[in-house]
Amino acid sequence: MKPIILFDLDGTLIDSTEAILESFHHSLHTHGNRTDVSDTMVTSQIGHPLEVMFSAVGIDPSMIDAHVSTYKLFYREIARQKTVLLPDASTAIREASAFARLGIVTTKTGLYSRELMEHFELMEYFEVLIGREHVENPKPHPEPIWTALEQMSGKRETAWMIGDTRLDIEAAKRAGIESVAVSCGYDNEKQLLTLTNIIKPNALEAVRYIAKRG
Repeated sequence: MKPIILFDLDGTLIDSTEAILESFHHSLHTHGNRTDVSDTMVTSQIGHPLEVMFSAVGIDPSMIDAHVSTYKLFYREIARQKTVLLPDASTAIREASAFARLGIVTTKTGLYSRELMEHFELMEYFEVLIGREHVENPKPHPEPIWTALEQMSGKRETAWMIGDTRLDIEAAKRAGIESVAVSCGYDNEKQLLTLTNIIKPNALEAVRYIAKRG
């Protein structure tokens, strides 16, 4: 039986920091011209749902939906031009597909994520893509992982999660599957060490670690 490997996207396979920041600031400007939100404030929240990100920078709850909607419309326009694959991500996906079944579990909008992976000509390697709109509870809740496994008819005992933030690792722990953290994304090694000591520099090394584990 082949193992299942579930990948996070941002900071694990792709770098869409520029698109995220530009879309976030565009939304802030559209709904009140907020100029006090730094890039660091935004990037520290990447991995969380958009509604949480806007709440974290002090947006009034009554305005969060409007901010999210504006962000999404703008992000979709610029995402392909301002998103790149991380180094060795393509190789990681291809090597993983040789011995495992693959899925994507992200807090990004699933529709836009699928369009991005199709743009990179890599979506064909994945059986499922679970995005924010496909679950009620995003990571670190285990629901996104459970949903992916259910759609793949997969067993927790043979499943792995690869991700760059504590949200990914906590979700894997709560879902009852193994995980490998990568330090090429938004959480640093010190932060990741609070939840796991299995940390690799990138997705390719994470895949190779899983391959050796059999």
